[in-house]
Amino acid sequence: MILRVRSLASLPVQGPARLVDSVLALVAIPSAASGAYLAVLAALARRRGRGPRSDDVRLSVVVPAHDEASDIADTVASLLRTEYPTDRRRIVVVADNCTDDTAAIARKAGAEVIERSDPYRRGKGFALDHAFGLLLAEDWTDAVVVVDADTLVDPGLLRSLAGRLAEGELAVQADYQVRNPGDSWRTRLLHIAFTAFHEVRSSGRERLGVSCGLRGNGMAFSREALARVPHDAHSIVEDLEYGIRLGQAGIRVAYAGDVAVHGKMPSDGASSKSQRARWEQGRAQLRKRDGRRLVLQAVQRRDRVLADLAADLWVPPIGQVVSALSIGLVAGIATGHVAGRHHAAWINAAGLLGVGAHVARGWQRSGTGAAGLLDLGRAPVYVGWKLLDKVRSRRAGDPSAPTEWVRTARTATGPLAADPGQTHQGSVVDADSAVTARFEGAS
Repeated sequence: MILRVRSLASLPVQGPARLVDSVLALVAIPSAASGAYLAVLAALARRRGRGPRSDDVRLSVVVPAHDEASDIADTVASLLRTEYPTDRRRIVVVADNCTDDTAAIARKAGAEVIERSDPYRRGKGFALDHAFGLLLAEDWTDAVVVVDADTLVDPGLLRSLAGRLAEGELAVQADYQVRNPGDSWRTRLLHIAFTAFHEVRSSGRERLGVSCGLRGNGMAFSREALARVPHDAHSIVEDLEYGIRLGQAGIRVAYAGDVAVHGKMPSDGASSKSQRARWEQGRAQLRKRDGRRLVLQAVQRRDRVLADLAADLWVPPIGQVVSALSIGLVAGIATGHVAGRHHAAWINAAGLLGVGAHVARGWQRSGTGAAGLLDLGRAPVYVGWKLLDKVRSRRAGDPSAPTEWVRTARTATGPLAADPGQTHQGSVVDADSAVTARFEGAS
């Protein structure tokens, strides 16, 4: 009798609790789906062996640079050391709206230089548009490769990209890794994140036969791709934007995971915040503008490349996914005790396991070992700091995203050491002679 009275007394509370549990379960589905998507890619990810190689494609390596005087010489030297015939590759630096000696240093290092000054059309996308237009107006270039101005590249980069292009791929993305992972715990975390985002996701997507997406650094485009889809992407995340446009035109981006470019990342909090804001807010703006349309196109065309591009665009930053799932798990457990069931808790827990598998795969492939594992222990604090910082920024009325090319401050490094027994004497190109003569007709 006493048990029956207690059971009847709990019914008025249990009914609303079950409703709350159902609502929490529904709310958790998008974040859990993100975790499932990441887990699938982690399971599919494999290290690829040596890919096809070619040196028959005439490549123009475009280096967009805005006030990169401290790094441009090292980047040009690294590109000059690539294993590729010198008569079938050109290094072209686009000194875009520079206020320093980037152009002069690049010329001295051995690159051709295009100097661009346009106060109204500023940004990496416009710099690439300008260079692509000039290069494709000639008959010489078969494909262009884009390398950032703070980057060192693997010696086999150009031969690997050319190998994929020679086999018929129209767009290729190399692996993109952190150049300075040992600078601080932030750069080690970034190295793990880059490995998860670039290598794990890209190799998983490559095995699915879809587009691996563009990462802004280490990209290659054939003349045909640029003719079919002119590069007119000018958002903060112009690489993501252009990769989606390629997919909409039926062109997938192949992944060359056997070679990498290594970009320098900021090691201090202020610079890291600036860079993170551009990445995350740029993706959010693009998702708001193109996300629904991309999903509709994928369904209407029954196109798995577009479906995967839509999934990649809609997956939030991992920190946001983990935060949402963690809050949902705690709420689901609390509600489940009253409701007598734990639907919300199980869905959130499954999503967290999926994200955990993805992060674990990234850590494993990053090679950071115990130090990286310890740094991952800082991740919850780092995520909390990011969320708090975002709230503070909104209260302070910060702009949603930069609208111009803003160079991220980085830690200075010494000059790039030359390979033992190897010297490179790149000829200095005079902007008033060779480069100007080549491009005057297209201007």
